[in-house]
Amino acid sequence: MGVFAMVGRQLKLLRERAGLSQPEFGALVGYGPDHISAMERGVRTPRPDFLVKADPILNADGMLIAVIPEVEDAMRRARTRHPEWYRGQAEMEKEAEELHFYANQAVPGLLQTADYARAVFAKRRPFLSEETIEKRVADRLSRQQVLERWPAPIVSYVLEEVMLDRAIGGKRAHADQLGHLLTVGDRQNIEIQVMPTKVEEHPSLGSSFNLLVPKGHEQVAYLEAQGHPQLIIHRDDVRKIADRYGIMRAMALTPKESRALIVEKLEKL
Repeated sequence: MGVFAMVGRQLKLLRERAGLSQPEFGALVGYGPDHISAMERGVRTPRPDFLVKADPILNADGMLIAVIPEVEDAMRRARTRHPEWYRGQAEMEKEAEELHFYANQAVPGLLQTADYARAVFAKRRPFLSEETIEKRVADRLSRQQVLERWPAPIVSYVLEEVMLDRAIGGKRAHADQLGHLLTVGDRQNIEIQVMPTKVEEHPSLGSSFNLLVPKGHEQVAYLEAQGHPQLIIHRDDVRKIADRYGIMRAMALTPKESRALIVEKLEKL
């Protein structure tokens, strides 16, 4: 982690010396401002290809390229950052060929901004220490790299409309989160659909869930309630959940309609 913090400080100093804001720099390297902020704070891994691209933009004269071996070594030596009970799920998620999510309470972790995630963890009971909160935010952001890898996984979401109205983290964090949904939803391999509140009922009023197709394996389902995880691998049980998800996607707004709704809500803030 020391290497990542050191590189993050270098990035911030070079960016500020170049007179670039985080959004401006992010636009030049193809990353969102939340990613840039997380890397500068040392809570997100600066990938080697990012450093190669950032070096000439920041006039670093090879400084960022020179630290790539140390970054790669730190990545290899980094221990698993997820809780013991989550590690099996985390490993499957990293290499999944397909990822599908239904969420009814809060924006799912792979879509969260740093400030949104921080607000979620800060509200946990019993209370978490500041150090634990920052570590969990870093862990959550690190998971999001699965959306950036190649070959890209097929990803879809059905999100209840209510979570687009709940300003977790405050108005500013909420606006940034809605904007992030729009950015992520523009990716070719990701579809975000909203289940309107006006829909009176649908097949999954019980709980949220994830569906994954692990590399080289059949589809599985993952549920979590109050911190208690359940991995479902029995084919018939997984099929039932997948059937519900298919019906819900048909009932939800289309990705285009969902984007228009998110834009509308963002403009009203």
